[in-house]
Amino acid sequence: MKRDLLDQAEQADFGPRLHSPANGVVITGGASGIGLATAYALAAVGRPVALWDINADGVARAAEAITARYGVKALGLAVDLRNPQAVTPAALATREAVGVIGGLVHAAGTAEATYIDGVTPENWDSGINLHVRPLILLTQAFREDLRATPGAAIVAVASINATLGNGIIPIYSAAKGAVISLVRSMADELAADGIRINTVSPGNVDTPIVAPVKRSMPGHFERRIMMGRYGEPDELGRVIRFLLSDEASYMTSSEIVVDGGNIHSQRQ
Repeated sequence: MKRDLLDQAEQADFGPRLHSPANGVVITGGASGIGLATAYALAAVGRPVALWDINADGVARAAEAITARYGVKALGLAVDLRNPQAVTPAALATREAVGVIGGLVHAAGTAEATYIDGVTPENWDSGINLHVRPLILLTQAFREDLRATPGAAIVAVASINATLGNGIIPIYSAAKGAVISLVRSMADELAADGIRINTVSPGNVDTPIVAPVKRSMPGHFERRIMMGRYGEPDELGRVIRFLLSDEASYMTSSEIVVDGGNIHSQRQ
């Protein structure tokens, strides 16, 4: 038995696989924060990227900067994901500019401070339709590309607030919990197509979405986080790149928490 295990180890390929597959990746929320950091991380290993964002000027500048730095195809598209009719034309433009799509990253999001009394039918629908619904619509739009691409993968960005709960941002917390459950459901069906899908749940990361909290509560979260600091967007980008690569070839339906030890901390 030991000899067999040794033979298997000797025959296994332990070389790095971060460069494969080489097909393009669509990244929502690509103009800033975790989405932008992910685009840079993927471009650094030669993968073309299509950045979708509601910020038209920001996403165009980001795509130009990525191409200038890494020499890969990078497309910046202005897309409002809350409009379901926007996905199909954006997908067509993406495929024409970037080619076959082998990966999806849904990182777009907002975190409106409403508490309970500030929730309305309008902002509830807006939050769910931004965080949750696009994951299904993106997968539908690119499913044939993904199915035809060995190693195709999807990553959805959730949040530790789906686990901890946060009274200030109930819409965001509920939406991120729905994302995690939706990923598990989708993984069951997509596995038959050879498509993996996983979730990354960030903690407090130094992005525009948490900037107001960081300014108004200096030191508050740092005291609780085991590592004593906010995360950097590129630290999430590298984890997402891993999940999109063949290094994570046996991972699907998983949630990876990247929070510096926040959830498990007992610090006050």
